[in-house]
Amino acid sequence: MSAGEKIRVLIVDDVSETRENVKKLLQFESDVDVVGIARTGKEAIQVSQELNPDVVLMDINMPDMDGIAATEAIRAKQPAVQVVILSVQSDQNYMRKAMLVGARDFLTKPPMGDELISAIRRAGEMARTEKSKSAQVQAVVASGNLGGLSGFGGPKGKIIAVYSPKGGAGCTTLAVNLALTLNNGDTRVALVDGNFQFGDVAVFMNEQGKNTVLDLAPRAEELDPEIVEEVMVKHAASGLHILAAPSKPEQAEKISSAQFSRVLEYLSQIYAYVVVDTASLLTDVTLTVIDVSDVIVLVTTQDIPSIQKCRLFLDLLQTLGVERSRILFVMNRYDKRINITPERVAENLKQEVALSIPLDEATATKAVNRGVPFVLDNKSQPVSRGVYMLAESVRGRVAAQESEGEADRVGRR
Repeated sequence: MSAGEKIRVLIVDDVSETRENVKKLLQFESDVDVVGIARTGKEAIQVSQELNPDVVLMDINMPDMDGIAATEAIRAKQPAVQVVILSVQSDQNYMRKAMLVGARDFLTKPPMGDELISAIRRAGEMARTEKSKSAQVQAVVASGNLGGLSGFGGPKGKIIAVYSPKGGAGCTTLAVNLALTLNNGDTRVALVDGNFQFGDVAVFMNEQGKNTVLDLAPRAEELDPEIVEEVMVKHAASGLHILAAPSKPEQAEKISSAQFSRVLEYLSQIYAYVVVDTASLLTDVTLTVIDVSDVIVLVTTQDIPSIQKCRLFLDLLQTLGVERSRILFVMNRYDKRINITPERVAENLKQEVALSIPLDEATATKAVNRGVPFVLDNKSQPVSRGVYMLAESVRGRVAAQESEGEADRVGRR
């Protein structure tokens, strides 16, 4: 949070005494400003739209609409607004539900003062990061001066690589659904197919246009907004922009890693997130994607070959000097019946498994065959909720990186 900027907070609770107590506690914090209160879930949705706070402190138990439903509604309309849930119940099930609908944090009532302030500040940082990206992109798009971004002087979007060293781990499915989840009216997202020989991102979305990365790579040093706009495939149902792989495997040789790097850097000046689906083979292109990515979503499955390959990849990253804080380790197709648990894998590889996405072959296969990603028409399925949690983890990792960067800049002054 920049110096002088206050975190705008909306307090939502049906008990007046609780509202007043929280308000009094926060008034002593110089960087926090309580901009409004709401007594019910429905009122919270309305007031949040009117005041556009950074953080909403949300009670979970309210008469007309509970805090979970209200949080989901607020986050759907205002993705940058961060919600901290407050509940008298510390039940893990409540906590999981809160995270699935996009809550930033979950605190048990009554929260300790320091605990509440820390949660608000973390959420405030994320809110400002998301709002800054959105405002920057919208302002430039509205002015029609996207070409001015090519100097890379302004805030850049984040490049998210989705990678597994073992083929068949479900990277394309995760990349497609992650990009759709991150994409909304306030946050522009580009989905890029980095598997030049056999990429099928466009197939997964039933959008096989005539334009591909081959139309951008040769002009990597002279890109402009009109060229990008013309080449990107627009997904009709969601508005997501797609940069498809070449239509023929032999065309992959026409694209150099340097060209692709430049393309990704340019796209990161136009889009808040650039999600790249990568090939498993560590070619120069794949290594380039890993090098320029802000977050690497490393995907494993519950089989020994996949885990062993991930160990080798983590060792390689260490050799290359890639910080493990850039890695978001994910276990895909998690089956509770298999005794290879995320905890055991994390302990073995000395890398935290950030989350597990449940096995649901029927939903995933049906989505691919129809060309309709499951986060669009099967939102209630556990696998969809898993991807929503992945999106929140990506946002959280990005916010943490930017907060660290800001702290470093302040320290150097």
